[in-house]
Amino acid sequence: MIYQSLAEDLIARTERAVEQVAGLAAHTGITFKVTDVVDAVERDLPAAYPAPTAEGALTRRDVIESMAEDILTGAIYEDHA
Repeated sequence: MIYQSLAEDLIARTERAVEQVAGLAAHTGITFKVTDVVDAVERDLPAAYPAPTAEGALTRRDVIESMAEDILTGAIYEDHA
């Protein structure tokens, strides 16, 4: 259950970062990259925020990048039932 809560929190943080970065890009005309969103999320995380520790596991940045891409494409909101 803790993993689901952690994933939901990270998704919410990533959604906020997408909104902020995309909004800034729209207002300034500056193109952004997904890594800009990842950086924004990482900067906002508390110091002790959990990260994967298993050898060969995706890094937290990898997870955030995947979430950001899915948010930007809308894939995260598709019903997979």
